[in-house]
Amino acid sequence: MNGPLRSGELAQAAGVNQQTLRYYERRGLLAEPVRSPGGHRLYPAEALTVLRVIKTAQRLGFTLDEVAELVDLGTHRHGRRRDASLQKRATAKLSEIEARIADLQAIAASLRAALAAGCDDLATCATTDCCPLPFADLDRKGPAS
Repeated sequence: MNGPLRSGELAQAAGVNQQTLRYYERRGLLAEPVRSPGGHRLYPAEALTVLRVIKTAQRLGFTLDEVAELVDLGTHRHGRRRDASLQKRATAKLSEIEARIADLQAIAASLRAALAAGCDDLATCATTDCCPLPFADLDRKGPAS
């Protein structure tokens, strides 16, 4: 795809809907397209690359605000701050995701323990000493500060 693309063509090629294109325009992630004499939005072929970058960054766990900063980094190379590099942001995102994975693994372990213990009722289970779920320890730890 080398020539200008209409909204529907671009959306289909990128695997998004046309409302997403407009939303990304409003957010500043995608440049507003020129219009044809008939009023159709015409996007440059490079817009497909931008959309692929956005969708890939989202799949990697970056929020749209973070994606906007990453896209901005790529378009404003002059005077770029070292602390704003993709390497630093990717390292921070990886740490965040690894922490979430650890939390999810702990949740999975608790659910496995609850299944193995045969817990059928949360209220009843919470009152037993053998309850494997984390809330069983809440009253033993004292009031939250």
